[in-house]
Amino acid sequence: MRKDPAAPDFDPDYYLRERYAERDEGQSAVMRAYYLLKPLMPRRLQIAMRRRHAARRAHTEFPAWPNESLLIEYEHARLRRELEASGAERVPFVGYWPEGKQFASIISHDVEGPDGIANIPRVLEIERRHGLVSCWNFCGEWYDIPEGTFEMVREAGCEVGLHGVLHDGKLFRDRQSFESNLPKIHHYLREWGAVGFRSPATHRNAEWMHELGCLYDGSFPDTDPFEPQAGGCCSILPFFLDDLVELPITLVQDHTLWEILDEESIDRWKEKSEWLAANHGLVQLLVHPDYLLSDDRLALYDAFLEYLAALNRRSDGWHALPREVAEWWRDRAALECATDENGEVEVVGSPAASRATVAWAQAGADDRVALAMGAG
Repeated sequence: MRKDPAAPDFDPDYYLRERYAERDEGQSAVMRAYYLLKPLMPRRLQIAMRRRHAARRAHTEFPAWPNESLLIEYEHARLRRELEASGAERVPFVGYWPEGKQFASIISHDVEGPDGIANIPRVLEIERRHGLVSCWNFCGEWYDIPEGTFEMVREAGCEVGLHGVLHDGKLFRDRQSFESNLPKIHHYLREWGAVGFRSPATHRNAEWMHELGCLYDGSFPDTDPFEPQAGGCCSILPFFLDDLVELPITLVQDHTLWEILDEESIDRWKEKSEWLAANHGLVQLLVHPDYLLSDDRLALYDAFLEYLAALNRRSDGWHALPREVAEWWRDRAALECATDENGEVEVVGSPAASRATVAWAQAGADDRVALAMGAG
């Protein structure tokens, strides 16, 4: 399942598109039955079932949790081959993030119901205090969205995204269900002026996502053994599914952390964020306002945002809206490094080149390469 990332025939798409994950029909049937019966289950029973499932899944060998380094190792192997082929001490490439930033961070919210909508002002106020912005994903027809909700979110500098039509676990059940939802998905994206999508319960099918008709999707975790559709894309960087930009969820979800793993702490978020920043990745936190109802939970969220703002300052991170990160990643795909008449390396290819910087890879230790973002 986990192939040698240095092998010449290594195919990253095999992992990005989760082709390694053979779908167990028996497990799929259990998942369908769970979502069919979920509305009839007491909340306590739902959590108990998820906790029993999590205790087994936490020991999954691949993708490793909480950190899976496979595609980082692949990138280092690819750059090392370029170094060896060039015979140079270092080779250039287009930096991952604009203005030479070392990593990127985004915050997204999936709104599950009326309690979550009512809690939006309190969550926005916490983000405002730390100078951070976020994306708010709403279901098209699962609950009423009061007039003025989108305006409140956008006036705070945030964006609105689509969290599916219904939160019933059926969108990716089969091709017929997916196709029957597409017209409404396209309608709400247009009506709301939204460019981003997240699937309810992060159900997904990499071969279908490009049909959503939006700029980006955020339904793939890098690694997550706890969700009903376990697995992950193994990437801590954005990537393309055809012309769709995928923004992976790289931190454990709040519901999983606090309800399923039963941890009243933000230590896992902080530890993973440090690892992501050190590897120049994307820190994406998915938090539900529906699970931030108590003062204690809001205080934990407040503490993490304080930490995240400090991490961005300390490690030169770029905090942005998801749509801005997706736009940058699409622009970056058109860029390349070129040597000018004076022998200087520069980034060329589109107007976005003015925001890009030349990054360098040189030999490092333990089969890795040393990456210098934005170094001239």
